[in-house]
Amino acid sequence: MPDFHLYLVIGLALGGVYAMSGVGLVVLYRTTGVLNLFYGAVGALCALFAWELINEKGWNNWLSFLAAILLGGVLTLLYGWFLGPPLANRDPLVKASASLGFALILLGFMQWYWTADVRTLALPTTRMQYVKGWLRINWTQGIAILFPIAIAIITVVFLNGTKVGTAMRALADDRDNTALLGVPVRKVEAFAWFGSGILFGVSGLLLANLVSMEIAALTFTLPVAALAAALIGRVESLATTVIAAFVIGLLQSCLGAMNSLAQYRNTTPFVSAILVLVWFGWRGQTQKRIA
Repeated sequence: MPDFHLYLVIGLALGGVYAMSGVGLVVLYRTTGVLNLFYGAVGALCALFAWELINEKGWNNWLSFLAAILLGGVLTLLYGWFLGPPLANRDPLVKASASLGFALILLGFMQWYWTADVRTLALPTTRMQYVKGWLRINWTQGIAILFPIAIAIITVVFLNGTKVGTAMRALADDRDNTALLGVPVRKVEAFAWFGSGILFGVSGLLLANLVSMEIAALTFTLPVAALAAALIGRVESLATTVIAAFVIGLLQSCLGAMNSLAQYRNTTPFVSAILVLVWFGWRGQTQKRIA
């Protein structure tokens, strides 16, 4: 039997990155009605931008990471500010397709500007480790595990205990009536777009360090895994989304411990998403028959 101890921390760290993106995805969907599919591309662009600043421009590491994270927030905000209103009353599938189109635009730019050379993004926190018995964890992995949990808790408190959070929940229920009540819809939505973009930027930096900086992998693996977790939470429950994301990350990592299944580990998010969609489809058909 393989020793899964070494893979538990890696799986939890991966799950944490998926959870962080899942939280941003759920909050954005509940506020704007947009199922965002370009956040993997935003995360990849942020990681490559940080690499560019550090290795080509000679910037300070922390300043580069901060600039990259802000780029994720600004880029997502610009999309929501200019394309959000024209798509506000369109079908959800149209909104999702538009976001996927933007992801392909970003992917094309990244593949044009950055060639396929091998790159690594070394976060300073990776060099700091805690070792006790079989447990070996660096600070990057610790941040990836704990930060999403803290973000989910803070988000729940924010949505339920602040005026902006209340406005965001009201938008999820009825956009038109919320606007009639005097809520500044554009500003509230802008806050949701920017906040989710910040989370996507952080996720991209962490994933680039934990896995690789391969452009296509960062662009598509993160969205599928986070989307699968969000679907399990029915794009409503942050707690369920976070738990599901950690489970997906653990499964993906543990498959890597088994020689016969290691080659399939990267398909875990895709299989999870398919199973979730099949389950909800079967469940919906069953409920219709009962009714």
